[in-house]
Amino acid sequence: MAGKDARALSMLSISAKAGKLVSGSFMTERALQDGSARLVIIAGDASDNTKKKFSNKSDYYRVPHFIFSSSEELGSHIGKGDRTSLAITDEGLARSIINILKQEV
Repeated sequence: MAGKDARALSMLSISAKAGKLVSGSFMTERALQDGSARLVIIAGDASDNTKKKFSNKSDYYRVPHFIFSSSEELGSHIGKGDRTSLAITDEGLARSIINILKQEV
């Protein structure tokens, strides 16, 4: 695993422990709709339909999103089963993760 990937996954773990992350399609969609989502992460192995759905919804609600990692890794780093989507609800944590994911390798 590349350094930036490990750092981003570590930040997701911190977000989950702080209670600043929701996961799963229903909760991610709800966070987008109620305005609490600050960042959406979509698993790279999610279905094309799921990627399109959350990319479009994120764009509509003007929330940054990244397609990153795998559903298995996302789930294991937040202490859950496989997750194809999740939302960070804290501005500072979201900004930190965005900065990590935007870095060039």
